Amino acid sequence: MRILIAILLLVLLLLQFRLWFGDGGVSDISLLKDRVAAQAEENRMLLERNDALRAEVEDLRERLDAVEERARSELGLIREGEDFYQVVPETGNGRDGPDGPG
Repeated sequence: MRILIAILLLVLLLLQFRLWFGDGGVSDISLLKDRVAAQAEENRMLLERNDALRAEVEDLRERLDAVEERARSELGLIREGEDFYQVVPETGNGRDGPDGPG
């Protein structure tokens, strides 16, 4: 009877070892849960970005003034008959400003 109990305890210990430290054990499950949570967060951020890009594309498709605004801000384009003025900021060394020796 003692041999049977010893064998059963040995089997129990081996199963416990596999449960805690083996492949597919508690540590692996915990690691996989963390990876799934990180991937879900990344997916959420990418969905938000996609929604913003989709809204921007729809805006550019439907509104001419959105295209004009983008051309003005990103490409520096102006309409025919408009005057373009470029303001150059002062460099801070006193040499290139209106009061400095140019």
